[in-house]
Amino acid sequence: MTERTFPAIHGHRGCRGLRPENTLPAFRYALALGVDVLELDVVISADRQVVVSHEPWFSAAICRTPQGQPIEAATERQHNLYELPYAVIRQYDCGLSRHPGFPEQQPEPAYKPLLREVLQEAERYAQKLGRPPVHYSIEIKSSPASDGIFHPAPADFLALVLSEISIAQVGERTTLLCFDKRVLQVARQQAPGLPLCLLVEDELPAQDHLQELGFLPAVYGMHYPLLTPGLADFLREQGVAFVPWTVNQPEDMRRTLALQPAGITTDYPDVLLALR
Repeated sequence: MTERTFPAIHGHRGCRGLRPENTLPAFRYALALGVDVLELDVVISADRQVVVSHEPWFSAAICRTPQGQPIEAATERQHNLYELPYAVIRQYDCGLSRHPGFPEQQPEPAYKPLLREVLQEAERYAQKLGRPPVHYSIEIKSSPASDGIFHPAPADFLALVLSEISIAQVGERTTLLCFDKRVLQVARQQAPGLPLCLLVEDELPAQDHLQELGFLPAVYGMHYPLLTPGLADFLREQGVAFVPWTVNQPEDMRRTLALQPAGITTDYPDVLLALR
């Protein structure tokens, strides 16, 4: 497999295995390593700012209060970003506590940045490195059960994200990802030219997921153990690219590479880059 035919390397939350997830240090390091795509997650603050964060609350595993105190797991959802203005969100630290699942991660002070800030910094830093402009995979963290509790309804949520993509002028290099089919259905109407990725983590057949969605997305993003030769063949027959996540072990990377995905999402882009 040549570099030209090698799948695009998606840095998961920047490079979660190496730097604090979804932070500017992680995105800068991923760009310096040479990822093709920055994968990140977005939620909404009380003042309708688009914040880069996997959970719509402050995770007890990696975040500390503005006073520097740890967050108890039992109360983490009370630190609800959708109920906090961004000025307060920015005072929390989510970089000094190493994620317990990633022993190679190098802690450093870091806050949850705005999507606008990430896009501006990534564009600037890629130019500084003299590398081609990076692509973006932006996951909208939405679920029907959380409407009005942890995030706005799909159309409102999507409008806020699309506005930031438009302001940054990166629409031609951006794919929107979501598990929530409602968001993708609205996105198809509001932004028909934007590539969409349906995320899947259950064993429901792909045919059923696509039938529920009601159209063929540009990308099918499955949890990597779900990827089989049969599924790969089916998606290719449908003209749908596939990008499995989150592939971290070299042996899993090699198995995945054999099925020739369009991309691979990993917490360890350095390991995948070494295989290329």
